[in-house]
Amino acid sequence: MNATIYHNPRCSKSRAALALLTEAGADVTVVEYLKTPPTRDELAALFERADLTPREALRATETEAKPLKNAGDATILDAMARHPILIERPIVETAKGVVIARPPERIREVL
Repeated sequence: MNATIYHNPRCSKSRAALALLTEAGADVTVVEYLKTPPTRDELAALFERADLTPREALRATETEAKPLKNAGDATILDAMARHPILIERPIVETAKGVVIARPPERIREVL
């Protein structure tokens, strides 16, 4: 099985998700999204496959999220594309779907 993880190696949840994918025998593509951020269109497609709104995938605790309190989806997507720290992590994509792996065990939904 192929899987892509949008990963932040400094995040314990992201590291745990990557370990679960590896243990499951997945062929994992690791995208360090802070170094290589997905485009706005890629984010929109991921969130659509995950059946999430951009607001649901927003790391609202980040400083850059404060001005987005009353923003619409388009504005949030634009902000995520400019400031990838705003993207909730980790995001895991397989042929079966996309999940935000918080908690990491949610990966089982797409394995």
